[in-house]
This record gives sequence, structure tokens and C-alpha cells, in this order.
Amino acid sequence: MKTVKEIITNTYEIEKSKFITVILPLNDKDKVSEEINKLKDKWKDATHYCYAYIIEESKKSSDDGEPGGTAGVPMMEVLNQNDLFNVLAVTIRYFGGIKLGAGGLVRAYRKSITECLNNNIDKVISITDGYLVKLESSYDNSKDIEYTFKRITNKTYTDKITYEIELSKEEYNNLKDKYNIEIIEERKIEI
Repeated sequence: MKTVKEIITNTYEIEKSKFITVILPLNDKDKVSEEINKLKDKWKDATHYCYAYIIEESKKSSDDGEPGGTAGVPMMEVLNQNDLFNVLAVTIRYFGGIKLGAGGLVRAYRKSITECLNNNIDKVISITDGYLVKLESSYDNSKDIEYTFKRITNKTYTDKITYEIELSKEEYNNLKDKYNIEIIEERKIEI
């Protein structure tokens, strides 16, 4: 599984039409409309705001007035082919006056989102199912803990050290018998 760690954009032009693709990390489908409205405010007067998203178990796409299946569906195909998760992709189109036809629209929307990903590959990250866990340790064991656990997100110092650590499910299963690890929450983690 992959996602984007920050908002990425790309502009693609063909036959005087401009396609601006924005892909952003999003893990709450109730915020899709809000995010699309922000983009509509930023790129006013565009002809279409087509989108596709994969958020948790939900998938949806929209052609926003383009001929059926020519925008949202090819965008969704690219998200699926790239194993993306918890993302919203919006392609904003400014019509340039020359009709592209159904095949031309499919190619243009697919190319715009593909270029967006390819031009920002350093911002695409792999994620997996995991946990945020808590582990308490004496100061004497801190070197062992910090060597063993690579994704320490927080440390609290009192008479002992309390660590918050991100672990994949596999790492958790391998380490739970050796360390007294308490699960705080289940989450997707970067690997």
C-alpha cells in the first residue's frame, strides 16, 4: 500500500485545454467535499473538477460533467494501479475550445494524474497496517530499546522512560513476547 505524504500537483496541457491534477493525503471521506471546495476556490472558473478517491474501504469517482467514464474512472484506475490508499485526486480542467473526444479525454485525465505521481515520486510513501504502542523501560535498557525500535515517536522521562513507538503488525508479533508492549491504537504506518 502507498499514499502521498503531502499535497502534490501537476499541470498538463493538450489542445489548449489545461489539466491541473492535485493529489492529497486524506483519511476521512467526510472531508472530500471540503477539500474539493478549497480547490474550486483556488482554481475558479474551471470547466470541470473531476475526482477519484480511495479512503479506507471507500472508493468513489466523479466525471463532473465530462462524458461518462472519461475522467473519474481513468483517474481511479491510476490510483488502483499504483496501489494508493487514503488519497483524494482532483483534476481541474480549463477547456481550451477544442473538443478532445471520449478517447482523448480518457488519455488526458490518465496522463495528468500519472505525470503528477511520476513527477513527485519522492512524496509517495509505502504504508502498512500497524500500531502505535507504549513501552516503559529503565534507563539501563534505553540503548537496547532505541537500537531495536526504529520508529520512536515520543519519549517521556520520569523515574523510567516511556516510549511511544510505531510498529507494523509483523514487528509487533515478533517483539510482543520479548518486550512488555501496550497497544495504544491501530494505525497505518510508514515503512
